[in-house]
This record gives sequence, structure tokens and C-alpha cells, in this order.
Amino acid sequence: MLALVNVERAAAGCAPVSADTGLATVARAHSADMRDRGYFSHVNPEGLDPFARARAAGLGHARAENIAAGQPDATAVMAAWMTSPGHRENILDCDLRTLGVGVATGSGGPWWTQLFGA
Repeated sequence: MLALVNVERAAAGCAPVSADTGLATVARAHSADMRDRGYFSHVNPEGLDPFARARAAGLGHARAENIAAGQPDATAVMAAWMTSPGHRENILDCDLRTLGVGVATGSGGPWWTQLFGA
């Protein structure tokens, strides 16, 4: 996923993002939570948005989140995100420098989360 994001960023003239293990932990937890509790939203049932979830994990640099569900692999989900204006804008935001990715598998999934940081 990181390589696919960086291909798109390079084509748009943006610097690559680097992997961020802290953001990846938060992204994986969100993907698993959506799967386990049967919702699909940037905001969890407790009302926490991606930035609040990141702050709760001690991370203050989260800046943008993309979510998706049902695409079978990273290539398919990236293709879907790149045809969606808001998701594409996050991927191609040259001010973002780091990325954490989370995927949770299961019936009705997989669930994908990209959490970008400054």
C-alpha cells in the first residue's frame, strides 16, 4: 500500500510518505473495530474521530484518514480511492509526510484504513 501511495504521489510531484508504526497501529485498530462492531465510519460508536483516536494513542500528528471496505486487495482499494475526490486529495496532499495502514479481514470485508500524518 505504501508503494502504491508513493507512485501516485510521485506522479503528482509530491514527496513520498514514510511508514509510521504508530499511525499503523491506530489504523489497524480502526479497521478491526469497524469489522468487529459492524459499522463503517470515520467516527467510532463512542464519537471518536481519527484525530481523537490518534491522540488517545499518544500521537498528535495525524492529519487525514481514508477508509474503505470490500475491495479485495491494495491495488483495488487504491484504484477506488483515486477515483474519489476526497480520498484522492488526502493521498496527494504534499504536506502529509507519514502513513499508517490497517486492514482487517472477515466476512463482508476487508476493511481498509489509511491514516496520514504531518
